[in-house]
Amino acid sequence: MDRPFLQRRSRRQPVSLAAQCRTASGLRDRGEISDITAEGCCLHMAEPFFRVGMRVLIRPQGLEGLTGIVRWISGDFAGIEFDRPLYAPVVDHLVRLHATFTPDRRAVG
Repeated sequence: MDRPFLQRRSRRQPVSLAAQCRTASGLRDRGEISDITAEGCCLHMAEPFFRVGMRVLIRPQGLEGLTGIVRWISGDFAGIEFDRPLYAPVVDHLVRLHATFTPDRRAVG
């Protein structure tokens, strides 16, 4: 899939954080946030039903729901841009609680 390279505003932080997912049409599933920034996250789902441009509500374990839009999809992974950036100390707290090491996924999205 060809798409323009966009400079990231924040460095991705690898995490393993369970999340519930829901679309505006009511489809629901569980997934895992595999990395997060203040502006968005990468979500892994066993059977993804998202489409690029779809509005979603992501409810990470222990947080309020975060609304956003699907910006890219690659296999079982979807990139979600949050409607409003997360407060930086919230991201730092999530990383401290749920940090994990994953290979760099720049080639994926």
